[in-house]
Amino acid sequence: MKAELLVWGGVVIAILYLAWNTVSQLLSPIFFAAIFTYAVYPIHKRLSNKLSTKKSALILTALLILIVTGITIELILIFKTVLMSFYEDVIAFISWSQTLTLPFGLTNVIQKFYAQFTPKFSEYILSYTFSIPKYLLQLVIFVVMFYYFLVNSEAIKKQIFLLLPKENKELAEKLMKRADLTLQALIRAWLLLNIAKGILMTLGFIIFQVSDLPTAVIAGFLTVLFSFVPLFEGWMIWLAGAIYLFKNGNIIMAILIAVYGFIFVSPLPDFTIRPKLVAKEAQLDEVMVLVGMIGGAWSFGVKGLIIGPIVLNLVVALLREWRKATK
Repeated sequence: MKAELLVWGGVVIAILYLAWNTVSQLLSPIFFAAIFTYAVYPIHKRLSNKLSTKKSALILTALLILIVTGITIELILIFKTVLMSFYEDVIAFISWSQTLTLPFGLTNVIQKFYAQFTPKFSEYILSYTFSIPKYLLQLVIFVVMFYYFLVNSEAIKKQIFLLLPKENKELAEKLMKRADLTLQALIRAWLLLNIAKGILMTLGFIIFQVSDLPTAVIAGFLTVLFSFVPLFEGWMIWLAGAIYLFKNGNIIMAILIAVYGFIFVSPLPDFTIRPKLVAKEAQLDEVMVLVGMIGGAWSFGVKGLIIGPIVLNLVVALLREWRKATK
């Protein structure tokens, strides 16, 4: 009997290990597909009442594909432009500095830096190029899982409640509600802040004479979309605008829009305004939200921006329940 248990235990461990290795590289797209499904679930529920569940899922997935395709194309083009502009500016500066006669052997230092910088940067560009297929594969998984979660949303919801322990069901339900409250707060804060960023970016492009009104509106719209992509955020838009102004000789305006973008668009609002919005909605201290976002991102990568605040809110809920139990 013991030998049989050991054999089956080994089989289960082997299966779990293989399953983990199978999905571990795809956890990020699956995680964000689940979060995005959660965000659009109220819309899906209303559409499902008028149409069927599958038709509603197909419509929302088709819209998602259009948005994801647009963002992907813009990301590749803008990132490529920013990289190449940065490379050209650095090479031009180094070439100019080599014509100078500098004291203390600084000329030799610059030459050595130039000799090391060029192959390293070329290697980075090559790795960026090879990472595009991987990124596209993750997008496919993201879209497929989004559709799957929408179609099976009710069944998944039932299974989650069935998995709750019977002995401490009340505590489990409280923790679920706490996690739900925090996730709703994160989504609402993200949405409101991103719309505000888009408006401010549009105004910035007009005020600092980066472009005309139609292009400024497009820049604001792209800022809203990019702000839903962790790590990219809206800084890519104001950086592209600053580079454009700098290359056209408007150095002061380039600096001004960079400062404006940093303070009002990204990244400063992400670490000041967003924690306050989330803290207010989630009934959690804003310092804990900020710690959760930074610590979560540090530990879990991009996923940690969402996982961190939720985990800390669950800790607060557990401490409150423990206090009640020990009174």
